[in-house]
Amino acid sequence: MDGQGFDAATRDLIARWKEDPSATYQSWFLWSERIKNFRSIRRGLQVVVNEIREGSFGNAYRGSSLETVVHSVAEQRQIFRGADHAFLWKPKLRIPDIYENPENQRAFGRLLDHCACCNTAEEVMSHIRDIDRRQIKGLGPAVANLLYFLHPTFVPPFNTKIVEGYNRLTGAQVKLGSWSHFLAMRQGILELNERFRAHLSNDLGAIGALLFDIGSGRYPAPPRDEAEAASWADRLREARAQAAALNLAAAKGEGDERSHSEVQSWLRDLGHALGFRVWIAANDQGRVHDGKALGEGCLKTLPPAIATAPGAEAVRLIDVLWLRPDAERVAAAFEVEHSTSIYSGIVRMLDLALGGGDPHAEAGLYLVAPDAREADVRAQLARPAFARVSDLKIGWLAYGDLARHREAIARFGEGMKAIQALARKL
Repeated sequence: MDGQGFDAATRDLIARWKEDPSATYQSWFLWSERIKNFRSIRRGLQVVVNEIREGSFGNAYRGSSLETVVHSVAEQRQIFRGADHAFLWKPKLRIPDIYENPENQRAFGRLLDHCACCNTAEEVMSHIRDIDRRQIKGLGPAVANLLYFLHPTFVPPFNTKIVEGYNRLTGAQVKLGSWSHFLAMRQGILELNERFRAHLSNDLGAIGALLFDIGSGRYPAPPRDEAEAASWADRLREARAQAAALNLAAAKGEGDERSHSEVQSWLRDLGHALGFRVWIAANDQGRVHDGKALGEGCLKTLPPAIATAPGAEAVRLIDVLWLRPDAERVAAAFEVEHSTSIYSGIVRMLDLALGGGDPHAEAGLYLVAPDAREADVRAQLARPAFARVSDLKIGWLAYGDLARHREAIARFGEGMKAIQALARKL
């Protein structure tokens, strides 16, 4: 069957599948309770994040807030049955290693927290690549079932039957347990969804449900010719190669061993030394660096004039804010872009600068990143989407410059003068 024949057969399959009252489209995707479940699962994930951040999550799956939310996912009709298996503690293998290893547990919490705050697919994928680079034993792409409920238009659901359905439909050979294979399959799913968009949905649950029913054997996949199968196999290899290249580029960007948290701690301490009140991003205040919580000694709440201004929810997530000691004004805002996309940081800067409140009017805006990222950041800022950014006069602070001069600035600096002199124009 040629490509046109494959498309026609697939459209017929989708039409029959959507009309079948027992198939997952009607029994789950159109289920009246489905959207309500999204809200409860998102609330449950926030409980997990908060407990991990506060250090009260514990070291067991049974009886935990994670078990509660994963059970809620597993109850979403047949498509998510068995979703809890990936999170069950396997004592002989000691996986998934997020219960006994505190740092891995915090990394898992950050993944959920950061993805919940994302606005773009690019950001979500960057956080997935971050967790993949940690190589946490037993924590694989089954986590996508949680991320799906945070971003159903960015992340497809994932399980054995969905993978089998994708392989049968495309002729690809996606493997379970590999984030790189999941990311490659996701790219293929997006292409399929675009190809048959008029018959499916922007919500990737629809095509995920179709693949589940194909993988379960309820519906046979349309036959493909060799060229069609080879095309999908090539796309899988290309997507995996792109993912590997992105991981390599990020790893090079992390050649400077300073962590995101370490640089936040520099800015916190420097702000205090210069006499400013300091705010640490709401989702980072409990994170520990060098035995000290990042939020220790910092503001616990933003002043009312800032907290109630337009865009305040995004402003709360800016990595570090310096506030004037004698007024409810932001003197400087810093976004630390260690290895991920700068998109979310820039959006938060825009919310601060354009939020329409006088407390923001004097704020100096700075991107802080490894020295090697300057060219990448300049290239991203040149995109049309950031046309307004040039008006904001955002400054660039390289890790190296900050490391070399921060102690001198703390001892001899006054107000914002030294930072303004150190920053490079973008």
